[in-house]
Amino acid sequence: MVKQIFTHKIFLLLLLSLLLMVPVQSIMELNRERQAYRSQAIHSIMASSSGPQRLMGPIIVQPYTRSVTVEQEGKRFIRQEQIYRYLLPEQLDIKANMEVTPRKLGIYQAQVYQTRLTLSGHLPTRQSLLNDATSPLGETAELVAGKPYLSLVLSDARGINSVPELQLGTQRIPFAPGARLGDALAGIHAPLDNLPQQDGTFHLELNLQGMNALDIVPLGKESTLQLAGNWPHPNFIGDFLPGSRTLSPQGFEANWQTSWFASDMETRFNRMMNGGDSHLSTFSVSLVQPVDHYQLNERAAKYALLFIGLTFISFFMFELLKGLRVHPIQYALVGMGLAIFYLVLLALTEHLGFGWAYLVAALASVLLNGFYLSHVLGGPKQGIGFAALLGLVYAILYSLLQAEEIALLLGALLLFATLALIMLLTRKLDWYQVMDYSAPATTWAAPQSSTSDTSHQS
Repeated sequence: MVKQIFTHKIFLLLLLSLLLMVPVQSIMELNRERQAYRSQAIHSIMASSSGPQRLMGPIIVQPYTRSVTVEQEGKRFIRQEQIYRYLLPEQLDIKANMEVTPRKLGIYQAQVYQTRLTLSGHLPTRQSLLNDATSPLGETAELVAGKPYLSLVLSDARGINSVPELQLGTQRIPFAPGARLGDALAGIHAPLDNLPQQDGTFHLELNLQGMNALDIVPLGKESTLQLAGNWPHPNFIGDFLPGSRTLSPQGFEANWQTSWFASDMETRFNRMMNGGDSHLSTFSVSLVQPVDHYQLNERAAKYALLFIGLTFISFFMFELLKGLRVHPIQYALVGMGLAIFYLVLLALTEHLGFGWAYLVAALASVLLNGFYLSHVLGGPKQGIGFAALLGLVYAILYSLLQAEEIALLLGALLLFATLALIMLLTRKLDWYQVMDYSAPATTWAAPQSSTSDTSHQS
């Protein structure tokens, strides 16, 4: 009979461990829902201000008109066809200063920034284009040149805080709405009377508002970007990493440099404008939170089965080595306390941050289980000892969450150490005696009464 109880209890503990994963999975689903709510909040902030900004320009657009004869139903017609030539900067130097201000909606926040951009450099001149064999400027018999304009493309034109002014040589030209580079590209443009004659030097300043990320397309034959900001956790992404960068708690500084030899920008840009591949290389910075609280919560919940299993194994070792009896319902109550830890952690994380939330939730779980187990295990000494063991496991779990790069190694060492400890503690245990109902003084046998034997002898 004791053998059956022993076997049934092991089966019940395995089943209970799997059943406790049901509420843990529900908490993981709740975590994903909260992530979705955060994304909705960020999109709401974006809808009321401006989103991530992508700056491309300046680009000189030279339109041409040519007459094309077409034949339809036996009749000939002359149709005017518009074609464009896109002139990219010879030199493009950008300096930007980014001031980041987190904006909240409820308990969620996004990083909204104000950036003052200074763009300067050299644009192609009319004389340099006349010397270019591929330029159509001399073919006036077939092509009639229209008025050129300088275009600046922005992913969200709502972020322009003031009307910029283009300084081209000695001219000062205000910008007008619209990039005039097709319906898919938004931005602004500055009308030009003609292409720059001798001096293609340009300068413009732009106050731009955006959120979370800034991308700048290095269109120049030679392009440089000097970017500084007050956000201490930038993430440098994109096709080119900064050649130098400095990070501090007060902010960051980064410098990029590239050329057409590395980016093949002229070919790619013309291919994009002709309806081909639209991917252009960028200098990019993303303003990210240093820790994704929801991701850490999800990673913590993935260790729940291991966590609950270690706790149940510890209980079982108490039963075997100390001769205690722990009911499956008591196992279940402690297991639910461990599962609710993840719910408390998720709720506190949104208000305290993950580190403080983990500390508070772990202390609450340790104190609750320590108080309960001091009665279950037969005294405060056992309860305090098990609470200390539970606190150690929480500390190990926190280390696993923080050490992402070596989490697998630490997890493997933890399992190996647990198995080694169990083997060490049970090395002299006679499992046949434990499972044999006829063996004396087993931990599973109920104590027998000697009243009837005494009365018989008397």
